Amino acid sequence: MKVYCLSLGCAKNRVDSECLAGELERAGHVLVDDIGFADVGIVNTCGFIQPATEESIAAILDLEQLKNEGRLKKIGVVGCLVNRYSDDLIKEMPSVDFWARSEDWASVIRSMGGLPEKNRCRGRLPSSSKITRYLKISEGCGNKCTYCAIPGIRGGLRSLSIDTLVCEADQLVKEGASELCVVGQDLTVYGADIYGRESLTVLLDELERALPKNIWLRLLYLHPSRITTALLERVASGIQILPYLDIPIQHADPEILSAMNRKISPEELTSIFNMARSINDDFALRTTCMVGFPGEKKRHFDNLLAFVSATRFDRIGAFAFYPEEGTEAEKMEGRVSDSVKQKRLKKLMVLQEEISAERQEMFVGRVMDVLVERVDREASFAEGRSFREAPEVDGLVEIRNISDKIKEGDIVKVSMTEAMPHDMVGEELIQ
Repeated sequence: MKVYCLSLGCAKNRVDSECLAGELERAGHVLVDDIGFADVGIVNTCGFIQPATEESIAAILDLEQLKNEGRLKKIGVVGCLVNRYSDDLIKEMPSVDFWARSEDWASVIRSMGGLPEKNRCRGRLPSSSKITRYLKISEGCGNKCTYCAIPGIRGGLRSLSIDTLVCEADQLVKEGASELCVVGQDLTVYGADIYGRESLTVLLDELERALPKNIWLRLLYLHPSRITTALLERVASGIQILPYLDIPIQHADPEILSAMNRKISPEELTSIFNMARSINDDFALRTTCMVGFPGEKKRHFDNLLAFVSATRFDRIGAFAFYPEEGTEAEKMEGRVSDSVKQKRLKKLMVLQEEISAERQEMFVGRVMDVLVERVDREASFAEGRSFREAPEVDGLVEIRNISDKIKEGDIVKVSMTEAMPHDMVGEELIQ
């Protein structure tokens, strides 16, 4: 059968979708990138936060409409939303033909009339990039932040073996990947469940040993409480590992951090980021912040602003607190009004835009390696990313005066000529 798979949510969910795609292909089905040509529509849902849940529900309703119109024979719903709300969903959506929890691809294969196999098999979604791929090294989380529903949705830590990951990374490179983004709910705790100790640096050693020297490795989502000087130095010294870290702090006031069950102090956070920049002043630092957590007063928010101002993050992703069902924070008193949350969110992002612009200006006049993602030969320009830009969440580098030989997936030298708060402009250095 021809199958259309819609993947929602985070990069880790995309890896799940690719694993599902691989299982479907091995079972004899064909993945299509246009739902108009599909017999079966499957949505891999996200249920992490309320807006993601609403987006997933809307996608399911769209599939139901297509089935009612006779344009799809079957529809399936898989992933986080099923983990979180399976009984309620099944009662409310009887037209869905099959349901499956995250990673339970065997149920999907059986529901489509096939016999599942036990070996892990990863494909690629038809519309996804072959240049940048995601290597998910673990699933689940045991940090138990009071605002987060992930442990209830995905369970505790489950790491994949180093041998499995090296093999998978090698396969992704053979399929055309120039960049591998290493992802997990918390990379720093990788391996503690299967090796008895945190083993991220061991994994990085093995990946660098096995992969070609021109492959980029980018680390995403590290809990700050386990970041050590040794880890920062290992990242900075890596040949393939980019000097880029995504370290969500969530907040920087000690009272709010304690209420969030984030087991780290503002002073310890400062030490981490100062150490990274002392090792390499160019270190690209991204974080995530939450405003409006229950009990957050103006003084707490001011402490967050002061921390951001002093740290000079390259980029920040920020969002307003939402009381997720089943979390401890859902029951906490001291709710902040929506209007105050939005004002604080705007103020934080205005500050960060100024900081981002300042950090961007540091790179004007310098030559940087840029991974080419799109080439427009008629307009004589290309788009790509340097080590400072993670895919989808950060900015882009516009490359002008490109050579005839440049192509997608190349890593080229670019002289930076202009900086904006999020994007850069440069010219290819023709060798």
